[in-house]
Amino acid sequence: MLVKTTVEEFMAQLAAGTPTPGGGSAAALAGSLAAALVQMVCDLTLGRDKFKAHEEAVSAIRAKAEARRKDLLALVDRDAAAYDEVIRARRLPKGTDAERRSRDEALGRANLFATETPMAAADACAALMALAVELAHKGNPNALSDVGTAAMLAYAGLRGGAMNVRINLGGIGDEQRAAKARERVRRLEVEGEKLREEALVAVFSRSNLR
Repeated sequence: MLVKTTVEEFMAQLAAGTPTPGGGSAAALAGSLAAALVQMVCDLTLGRDKFKAHEEAVSAIRAKAEARRKDLLALVDRDAAAYDEVIRARRLPKGTDAERRSRDEALGRANLFATETPMAAADACAALMALAVELAHKGNPNALSDVGTAAMLAYAGLRGGAMNVRINLGGIGDEQRAAKARERVRRLEVEGEKLREEALVAVFSRSNLR
């Protein structure tokens, strides 16, 4: 499992001239890093008298961030596995009509899996960005740079996931489903732009980072 390797080992695998792990796994990892930072800022806020008014809200943010972190870590490996299936399907024999039909069906299934996985990562990253916006208003102001970093990492994860959805859509063999997926990622990207700006405005307004 990629997530069980050291950071150095993972980077070496990412840098290698092999299709996986690739951008989808990196996007999921960026999102999981964002979630970890959100958790950290929550822990630097909870239990302190000066932030007691936001104790319940920050506790809820922490729980949601922890769940997203675990989901996104799982997607690091799942994305690599999904694209490995695409590669295996491409290598299936295609010498006869029956083999070509079987190969096309396998490719369609594999490419669908390879779009669903980064879509899940993009969804999770959008949710994290919303958490970062709320935390920027309610969290410990001494850790606002960490909230801003979390928002930017989550934005990178969202956009990276969206790109990995799009690049695999052509192979699913279902234009109606592909059109729905394109519209979904477009909405996520628009939402991500909005949330990124909201997070940064909140971070800058409560800090001396400007």
